[in-house]
Amino acid sequence: MGVNLRDIILHEPLTFDDLRGKIIAIDALNSLYQFLASIRQPDGTPLMDSKGRVTSHLSGLLYRTVRLVQLGIKPVYVFDGKAPELKKHEIQHRKELKEEAEYEWKRAIKEKRLEDAKKFAMRTSKLSEEMLKDSKNLLEYMGIPYVQAPAEGEAQCVYLCKKGDAWAVGSQDYDSLLLGAPRLVRGLTLSGTFELSIIYLDKVLRELKLTREQLIDIGILVGTDFNEGVKGIGPKKALKIIREEKLNEIQLDFDIDEVRDIFLNPRVNDDYTIKWKEPDTEKLVEFLGKEHDFSEERVEKASKNLLEALKESSQRDLSSWF
Repeated sequence: MGVNLRDIILHEPLTFDDLRGKIIAIDALNSLYQFLASIRQPDGTPLMDSKGRVTSHLSGLLYRTVRLVQLGIKPVYVFDGKAPELKKHEIQHRKELKEEAEYEWKRAIKEKRLEDAKKFAMRTSKLSEEMLKDSKNLLEYMGIPYVQAPAEGEAQCVYLCKKGDAWAVGSQDYDSLLLGAPRLVRGLTLSGTFELSIIYLDKVLRELKLTREQLIDIGILVGTDFNEGVKGIGPKKALKIIREEKLNEIQLDFDIDEVRDIFLNPRVNDDYTIKWKEPDTEKLVEFLGKEHDFSEERVEKASKNLLEALKESSQRDLSSWF
């Protein structure tokens, strides 16, 4: 779910032209869960192939990625690795919420309340190892690079930015700011649900007159994936507490230094390669069309659009991409 800092963070409007030619490190799981939540039938059932395997994530990943490339953006997807020990509580909490939502979804379908059914269904999204593997295979066939993180995907996205291998992190969550991302782009969903905007960490810290360490403490008070927030404390109140140096007056039931360390010293992978390739239409058709029942004609068209967008973006010189 990430940390909620929206009320105190300065967002600046952005256009897709501003991102043309930029490499954006995208939190893959953030995107895949969006697809699983939104790409559903009227009763909330996700898209599936003839073998009953969910394909909503593959559909979203294919068409959104093609559209991003058509807009001149160079996406790099980053996948989560093993979650830190402190995240186990949050993972269990999410599992319980999904189980409750699944019960309400099935009840709504039985009672023919389709609007409620879809609402509850959106909260039941789960990603299996097979689905993650399929997502990586799809990116491989599309020629789009991805990086496997050893732990948190957003931490790896930030590392790519700090190394100069990406210009910004693309995510709806604010965690990457606590992790030190120089730029965070929100609204790459292309759905119109979220406004495209950018957050510059240095501007945020200047505006709020904070250090990144203090911003991390604000996040901890509000609540992160690694600790429950303090009851009754939202972003604005947390900001006031940190500015007035009253953190030591707050009683915490967890080791704050342990949580701080996740943001200040995250585990990252330094052994990665980022390289774009030409899409393999034959493998895309085989994988999506024949194996997962996508329209082969639509898959071929998507592959063609992807290659044309690459050529157009690089002014017919593919060397700038590959």
